[in-house]
Amino acid sequence: RVLFRSVLAGQLRVTQAEGGRTFEYRAGDFIIEMVDAWHYGVNTGDTTVRLLVIDQVSRGQQNTVIER
Repeated sequence: RVLFRSVLAGQLRVTQAEGGRTFEYRAGDFIIEMVDAWHYGVNTGDTTVRLLVIDQVSRGQQNTVIER
């Protein structure tokens, strides 16, 4: 499973839930998403964050798990 993101607009901070490691992204940046690690993103700018999302997963495989 491979998950790619491209930031089209805005500023985004992604934080790993375990350990608190953070990554800062802005328009033009390319992201290879963390897999099998809880993480969350926060808009750190004044404009809406827009992402181009490309998920490559095997048939029948889930690409997103939401913690509740």
